[in-house]
Amino acid sequence: MEEKTRAVGELLAFNPLDAKGLLNTFGVIGVWIIMFVETGLLVGFFFPGDSLLFLAGVGASSVAQELLGTKLSLTQLLIGAPLCAIAGAQLGHYLGARYGRRMFDRPNSKLFKKEYVEKAEYYFVKFGPAKAVVLARFIPIVRTFLNPVAGTIGMSAKQFFLWNVVGGILWTDGILLAGWALAKQISDLIPPEKIDTYLLPAVLLIVLISAMPIFIEIFRGWRERRRNRGLPPVPAENGRTGAHRAAD
Repeated sequence: MEEKTRAVGELLAFNPLDAKGLLNTFGVIGVWIIMFVETGLLVGFFFPGDSLLFLAGVGASSVAQELLGTKLSLTQLLIGAPLCAIAGAQLGHYLGARYGRRMFDRPNSKLFKKEYVEKAEYYFVKFGPAKAVVLARFIPIVRTFLNPVAGTIGMSAKQFFLWNVVGGILWTDGILLAGWALAKQISDLIPPEKIDTYLLPAVLLIVLISAMPIFIEIFRGWRERRRNRGLPPVPAENGRTGAHRAAD
């Protein structure tokens, strides 16, 4: 009876934004569930996907018990996490295709903001459907809202699935393997009793690193626009300018 009471108390005290607590409470299954909910349901946008994946990779390393107090299966993570992330995103696309903009017809609140949808739509316009689906995986909030937006604007399920698979594997397994590979260095730099103190800065660093593909694409676009502004105008041909020919 005492064990059951303690278990219920731990569950009620569980903070879904605490990646370390989530791993200690639910283990690998918790990672699978969060991957599905964060990418498939609008209510999942606030879950700590990047930090959870990184810490799950640490939790599958040889120093897992020392740093996190739990030990996870790397094989189960590498297989299950991308599968759940892909399935969740595919569900989000289906809901967007089925219900359209009605999904987003709700007033702003502490959790939901219409700017989240607008940001997802911005990436579609800026990068095109395929690249947007892949890159959005590395941007918190956008990776949740972009999937139903893709269905709403009419991106085919087949095309979405292809790039969903690519992005899902790169995001989940990439961050998992980064945590697994860096775990020993982390244990050498940070004493186990101080791991919680340095967790927030580490999470911020993870988010910045995971968003690097976006920063690179934005820089490339900026550089391309600068290059195009420096080009001379297209010479006239038979009294017709390049603009006239383009209009034709």
